Amino acid sequence: MTSPFFNLPAVAGQRIGLYGGSFNPVHPGHVAIAHEAVTRLRLNRLWWLVSPQNPLKDPSETGQFADRFEGVMQAAGNPRFFVSDIEQRLGSRNTADTLRALRPLLRRGRFVWVMGADSFAELHRWQRWKEIPATLPLAVFDRPGWSFEALSSPAAHILARHRIDASDAALLPGSALPAWAFLSIPLRDESSTGIRKSVRSR
Repeated sequence: MTSPFFNLPAVAGQRIGLYGGSFNPVHPGHVAIAHEAVTRLRLNRLWWLVSPQNPLKDPSETGQFADRFEGVMQAAGNPRFFVSDIEQRLGSRNTADTLRALRPLLRRGRFVWVMGADSFAELHRWQRWKEIPATLPLAVFDRPGWSFEALSSPAAHILARHRIDASDAALLPGSALPAWAFLSIPLRDESSTGIRKSVRSR
């Protein structure tokens, strides 16, 4: 039986960001976070993990996996980016399950979870969410209109004493757990929800 890890890049000792999402559709805001993550966190690679189905979203709002995966493949033009269907091959439906399955790999490199402030604001709603910061550090990137919600969220309060300054964000990969940072970046107005609404209104 072929291992689900067969096409993942070598990770030994590398600094790797895991960037999960539905990406329905991927847009310049996603790409901006990915570029910022590579630079600010000093990553060797950033893996885009395209989710088969976000459990917090209605399947009708998720779109076809193949279309979303192809969209990310086209948008991810940085040689340090790697687009993966690992969650689809694992049959994973939530991040905690994905990280449990990836543990053999996580022990070999210095990983960090990359996410937008909009996702962090709802992190407490994710299944077994506390397993995530207990497994790898979090790099939270600002999104338009989400700063207050993210920084006043239940996750932010519970993890408050483990927050590090944004100027030290490059220390996140391989840091003692839990650890997280909130990083301000030039904001873009695009959102997947807005793009879908615009398409439906045409």
